[in-house]
Amino acid sequence: MSIFEALMLLCFGAAWPFSLRRSWVSRSTAGKSLFFLIVIDLGYVSGVLHKLIFSFDLIIFLYILNGVMVTTDIFFYFRNRRIERALLAA
Repeated sequence: MSIFEALMLLCFGAAWPFSLRRSWVSRSTAGKSLFFLIVIDLGYVSGVLHKLIFSFDLIIFLYILNGVMVTTDIFFYFRNRRIERALLAA
């Protein structure tokens, strides 16, 4: 287990709760990039696969936690886009 890998994932992971809260409260896609979120999510999936195939250790849970938060933000993106479209139609 690499302490530096854990620290990197903890630092990246610390930002996602704030992003999730902003997405939930703002009900807007402004400032969000779906492409960026998907690329980040694919990175976390790759990290999980690497841990499963080559070097399983407890760091896998940080990859999974971060991946779940990014996936949640992707769902919020689509929710917010639906809200924005409904407001424009009204």
